[in-house]
Amino acid sequence: MKKTLKIFGILSLILVAFAFTSCSSDDDPADNDLFIGKYKGKVTYTNGDENKSNDDGSVTVTKVGNTYSFTFSDGIPAITGVEMDKNQHIAISLGDENSYIRINEDVLKLLYNKDGATWTADVKR
Repeated sequence: MKKTLKIFGILSLILVAFAFTSCSSDDDPADNDLFIGKYKGKVTYTNGDENKSNDDGSVTVTKVGNTYSFTFSDGIPAITGVEMDKNQHIAISLGDENSYIRINEDVLKLLYNKDGATWTADVKR
């Protein structure tokens, strides 16, 4: 069991090291199947009486295949499972969620509504 955990740990470290070295600041997430990048700037979150905002916040974007996850600073809940086709820089949903996401190698602009909560981000890399 310990050997299995050790092997899993080593493989995880290799994957993380590969991800961080393969995503320079001029890598466009839309062009990659694997992407990790940190964007900094204004982030907000509102859900009922809960309001969080930071002009110096951050969003870490993780992309595997066509699925994006957005992990926010300041205790703001993450957004996971957002699907965008390869080479697509903009996702718009006008259904019940009224959402907009635009991402490239320099900028992430996000307005995301789900289950009564609203996330926004105007951040740069």
